[in-house]
Parts: sequence; structure tokens; C-alpha cells
Amino acid sequence: MATPNIKFGTSGWRAVIAEEFNFTSLRRVSHAVAEHVKEHKDYGFKGEEYLLNLKKNGKQAPKTPTIIIGHDTRFLSEDFAKTVAEAIAAESMTAVISNMEAPTPVVAWEVMRTYASGGVMLTASHNPPHYNGFKWTPYWGGPAIEEITNNIETRVGALTNAEVDKHIPFEHGVAAGIIRVEDFHENYRKQLNSLLDLGSIKKAGLKIAADAVHGAARTYLRPLLAGAGAQVIGLREERDVIFGGHAPDTDEENLSGLKAAVVKNKLHLGLACDGDADRYGIIDSDGTWISPNLVLGLALEHLVKNRGLKGKVARSVMTSHFTDAIAKYHGLEVRETAVGFKHIGNLLRTGQYLIGGEESAGLSIMNHVPEKDGILACLLMAEMMAYERKPIKKLLEGLNKRFGNFITSRTNMRLDGNINMGTLVERLTLNPPLNLAGASVWRIDHTDGFKFIMKDGSWLGLRPSGTEPVMRVYTEAFSAKQSAALNEAGRKIVSGKL
Repeated sequence: MATPNIKFGTSGWRAVIAEEFNFTSLRRVSHAVAEHVKEHKDYGFKGEEYLLNLKKNGKQAPKTPTIIIGHDTRFLSEDFAKTVAEAIAAESMTAVISNMEAPTPVVAWEVMRTYASGGVMLTASHNPPHYNGFKWTPYWGGPAIEEITNNIETRVGALTNAEVDKHIPFEHGVAAGIIRVEDFHENYRKQLNSLLDLGSIKKAGLKIAADAVHGAARTYLRPLLAGAGAQVIGLREERDVIFGGHAPDTDEENLSGLKAAVVKNKLHLGLACDGDADRYGIIDSDGTWISPNLVLGLALEHLVKNRGLKGKVARSVMTSHFTDAIAKYHGLEVRETAVGFKHIGNLLRTGQYLIGGEESAGLSIMNHVPEKDGILACLLMAEMMAYERKPIKKLLEGLNKRFGNFITSRTNMRLDGNINMGTLVERLTLNPPLNLAGASVWRIDHTDGFKFIMKDGSWLGLRPSGTEPVMRVYTEAFSAKQSAALNEAGRKIVSGKL
């Protein structure tokens, strides 16, 4: 039996169902994770930080490691989750599995709440329907850092076929008490209630449409909003393993039905989550899709102005500086990270950061999971609307008057056969352009890819995809004309014309 090529990307291992992602490969990676937890003292069950956290909260380490297991609504996901539980149980560990699909942030919260050794989330997030994935969440409740995923990858390749086949049948594990089936809804609801002023939503009489995109938010998003007192219309709440024939994303194109529902019913807000509910989509009362670059700034302004909260701010390098302008106004420090929420999550873990987010619709806040939480972001926007009693468009107009317009764009450029990614990166490293769209480059940021920053604060970002021959082109400018010019410059660089 050939060993599958299991590689963890920025958010877990993903592969095509029934090809590389199958029951055998899933059992293999589950055993590798179990070995990692038992043997790797720096990061696993015996981690020093883990034990200190237990002591601080008056808890004792459980006699055996516990692994939380969740899954999204994709094809066979519940059966895949049972396969993980069977392998974990065979490693003399306790597997706690959700009784139905569960969002990624809910699994992360269960890991934190129960002081588990870690969690497995079976999801390919917003990838197309024929993919599934395996995401490992260490004991701190955030995405695994590279040292951990490298260690797991090494263990995957070292397992024998006999070790991979080892499992305890699910029903036997349940009968023996080493596999437990639980409902995660109520504990997560209590956590959000502790973080947010959900009572404000009822007082404001908000009318909202909630779009689950056929994903794991379908029993969380609308019920939580309704429980907070909002009048809610639910959309795409039935399970559909092919998500209506689209990738379960929250980009503007996939939320056309939500936009129509908001406008037709004259609602205050439209809210959506992606397939595993770690990303969000926000629709204003006039049907306008609000970019995550703007949502992060809006959330920060709300938390500081309306809730009186303080703390540092974390954002990824290709995320808008709109948030920086708001943070500076309030005297808050901003930390820039490489792309990938694991870097932001590592900062949130310190307890010093009020909010962290990225342009790809990832967001979390202080005293919560150091993981993307689309449900939290949606409820935070509803809370903001309840406090402000204004459409998002009006709130943005006020912020733009104070800080200026921040116009952003993101384009994926697929390289043709004549352009090699390695050669392109080498050219940008050794001979970068020093003049873009008629302006001199002030400095180049190499945190993650290439970020060409102009003296007026506008910038062009170029970042290679880690999984396909695609260069991601990001821009930020203060006029539509300037934005278009920077985007065109980025296209010319990638195609070799500049």
C-alpha cells in the first residue's frame, strides 16, 4: 500500500474525496496525530503551557488525553469523523465527537473549554464540494503552527500498514465510554453570550437574513440570532453535500440570494458563513456586500467606541490599512503578520490583542478562540448595528470622512506555461520594480510575498499561492483610478511586461 502524500497547508490537509482523501489515509493521519500528542512534549498533551493553564484554572490533567472531533456537511463527513474516533480510541485516548455537523470555531471552543489535548475538524472550508480536509487544532484552540504540522507529516510517512489499520469499532468504543457523542451547541452559545451584548439586538428590533450556505452554520447562525431577539429569515439551511453546485464561500457572487432577500424584505442586515463557518459574509440593508477589509475596521471601531474595550490589533500583511488608521486614532498598536490565521491566532493567544483579522474573512477577538469564527463576526456586526442604529454604508461614510477612502482589490493570476513561479519570484527578489503606476516605490515588505508600498500609503502586493501556479495580486489605494493603475501594474509584473 503506497503512503499518500499528506501535506498540511495554511489551514490543514485537503484533498479530493475518494482519491487521496479516503478512509485509509484518514486513519493514517489520525494515528500520526495521536502519536504526536502522546510523544511530543513541547506541543502535545504534556505541553508546559497546557499544564500551567490547567493549574491557573484549578483543573487537573485528565488521566488519558481527550480529542474533540467535528465535521462539516460534506459528503461522508460523519462517516469520516467516526473513522477518526475509531483510530483515536485505539490509541488509548478518549474521542469526543459531535452528534451532528459542527463549525470549526465550535470545535476549537470545545478544545479550550474542556482542556482537551486537541481537536480534529473534518472540513475543506470554502474549497469546492469534491474536496474534504483534516484540520488539527492543538490544545490552545487555534490553528496548528508549522512545527506541529511538520511533525505530523513525518509521523504519517513512518507508520506501518498494521499501525494504520488499528482501530476500535465505533459502537464498541461508545459502549466502553472511550468514544463519547455530545452536543456542542449550548456551550458555544454560552461563550458568545459572555463575549457579546446580544440583548442589544432585541432592543433594536433588528430584521436579519441568515444564510448558512448549506454548511455547518445551519443549526447555529439563525438560532443564535433568533435567540438574541432578532427577526430572522433563514436561507440555505438544508444539508446539500454539493452546496448547490458551488464552493461554499461567502464572496459576493455566492451571496446573490442573500442580497436579494435583504432588499426584497427591507431587512437591516444579511449575514452568512462559509461551509465550516470560520469565514463570514456581510450584506448591508441596500444589498451591498461589505468587504472583509472593511468589516475588520468596523468591528474594531465598534468594540472600542461602543463597548469601551482596548487591546492590540493583529492583521495579515495583505489586509487593508483601514484598520490601522482606526487603531492609530484610538492609540492602539497594530501588529502585521504573514498570511494565514495561525499567525494571528498565535498573537491572540497572548491575551493582549483585542481583535485579529485578515482580508479573506477571518476574524476573532479577545477572550475567545484564537481561530477564525464566522458566526462570532456575524453576531458582532449585528451587535454593532444594534448600537449604531444606522446602515453600514452610513457608518463607513463617517469613518471615510475621518480617515479617507481605502479601496482594495484582490485578483488571482494563473501563470501560463511560459512563466515559471520560481523564476518570477527570483526576478522580483533580485530586480524588483521601483516605479509603479507613475509613483516611486517607497519600501518593499517581504513578510509574505512582495508588498510594494508607496509614500502616500497605497500599495501593491504580490503573493505566490502555495498550492497552485497562481500569483495573488492585492492592491490598496485612495481612488478607483489609482487602484486600477496599481492592479494593472501587478498584472504586467506577473506577465513579464514590467
